[in-house]
Amino acid sequence: MAKLLEVKNLATHFNTEGGVVKAVDGVSYYVDEQEIVGVVGESGCGKSVSQLSVMQLVSRPGRVVGGEVLFEDRDLLKYSKNGPEMRSVRGGKIAMIFQEPMTSLNPVLTVNRQMTEMLQLHLGMNADEARARAIELLGMVGIPGAERRIDDYPHQFSGGMRQRVMIAIGLSCNPKILIADEPTTALDVTTQAQLLELMKDMVQRLRTSLIIVTHNLGVVARYAQRIYIMYAGRIVESGTTKDIFSNPRHPYTKGLLRCVPRLDEERGRKLVPIDGLPPNLINMPDTCAFQPRCAEKCDRCTADTCPPLIHVGNEHYVGCILNSEGK
Repeated sequence: MAKLLEVKNLATHFNTEGGVVKAVDGVSYYVDEQEIVGVVGESGCGKSVSQLSVMQLVSRPGRVVGGEVLFEDRDLLKYSKNGPEMRSVRGGKIAMIFQEPMTSLNPVLTVNRQMTEMLQLHLGMNADEARARAIELLGMVGIPGAERRIDDYPHQFSGGMRQRVMIAIGLSCNPKILIADEPTTALDVTTQAQLLELMKDMVQRLRTSLIIVTHNLGVVARYAQRIYIMYAGRIVESGTTKDIFSNPRHPYTKGLLRCVPRLDEERGRKLVPIDGLPPNLINMPDTCAFQPRCAEKCDRCTADTCPPLIHVGNEHYVGCILNSEGK
């Protein structure tokens, strides 16, 4: 299957008073056509910034300082951030569902205004055509009485309904890639499951690729075909969902899995947290960034430079000295 999106050595830095924060530091990944991919890691690992970088939505003092973002054989980073080429891609071909719908939706504009703007801009619809399409989309994402609710304001919707509106906006122009940045944050478990099933159904129906950005491996276990594990601005392990869950190789991945409740475990088993805190991204060590928190570290982990991703089988890659030694 052809690669729809390929990111190579992406680097995004933030210039602060304390120094340069390397939020994304040499990240490479790809997304195939009609594929669901998960990007997983703790808060602050760079997973959201990496996706904002693809869309050229990183705000000051951040900027993309290196790498390539190849989409349909074009490097998006060569386009002007606010130029017509990038605007045609952003929303029209690559859409994003942001983390918090209440702050992403404009509180002083109706849902109709916020949905029809993209349809008129990218698809050239007139006002009546765009309104009819917006009503159709709201019905598709499960909002009852869409003909009436389309003229409501965001505050008149519940959190789950606002997230459904965001999904409808993201899918309105039939994008080839939909990026869902923590799409279930602050929602109850039942609503989370409903929204994830909805997104899966919609991307299959519209033949769209989906990138799910989350801190929870349990969220992507059911939906993603491949998973990228991020830590301290870098990808430390990648592979198929089966590889990641049945044969995790990086100690950080193992730690994330131990934090997830499992139905096949004995009752009363305690969840094991990962000790310590993520590193300061301003003063990143040359060695493995995870080694201060790693229960499996050896002497080489504190002496050698951070290893690159190593192929350990099929589509499975891991950046860990222990794996380079064949352990």
